[in-house]
Amino acid sequence: MSRERARRRAEREAEQARDRAVRQRRVARRQRRRAVVRRLTPRLRRGRSGRLARHTRGERAAIVLLTGAALILIWTFVDDLALRVALVVLLLLVLPAIVVIALDRRT
Repeated sequence: MSRERARRRAEREAEQARDRAVRQRRVARRQRRRAVVRRLTPRLRRGRSGRLARHTRGERAAIVLLTGAALILIWTFVDDLALRVALVVLLLLVLPAIVVIALDRRT
């Protein structure tokens, strides 16, 4: 009787060992596949980059809205087309300096 139980226990343990080995091979294969996919897929850069990256969303909105308001004022109150174009070009050239002076965080 005890030999029969020992034989069944040995069979059970052998079966569990085979299942464990199969599971480990699957996990290892899945990890290798994920590593290859991770290596091959390009990484998306999170966050902002570029010149406007230093400014918050509100600051960027203020820059755009104030520039738009200045353009509307130029086109509304200036009659001469050449002067309008010259003022718009001047505004666009001076805009980066205005942004740095107004919003620069360095002290």
